[in-house]
Amino acid sequence: MLISMHYSIDIFINLWVELPIMKHDIIIFRLPPNTDQRQLNRFCKMFYGQDTSSHKGKYCYRRKGLLDSIPHRKLIRGVIIVPKEHTKRVVQFLKEFDAEVYIGEITLTPDDEKFLHEG
Repeated sequence: MLISMHYSIDIFINLWVELPIMKHDIIIFRLPPNTDQRQLNRFCKMFYGQDTSSHKGKYCYRRKGLLDSIPHRKLIRGVIIVPKEHTKRVVQFLKEFDAEVYIGEITLTPDDEKFLHEG
């Protein structure tokens, strides 16, 4: 019994070492409560990007925002997950709009990582 238990532990350790551990940050933010609508619109366009059309829908295009160049997942309003290497850039942008920002580290499984890069 002791030998098989030891064997199981070795397999677990080997699998754990071989699987990549994906470190990401969850960023929770909100803009100041008294932010005017014009500033909110500007923030959304610059942060999330905007689908735009002209000539009654004849020409459609996308104005890119910061998050268009960063793999991310928006969970709900004001909550996003980004790879650790992009956190500083996102937080700097949010601070330009005087956002209140909270950051937490999370570990994603390989399936979660795939989901993050799909969308």
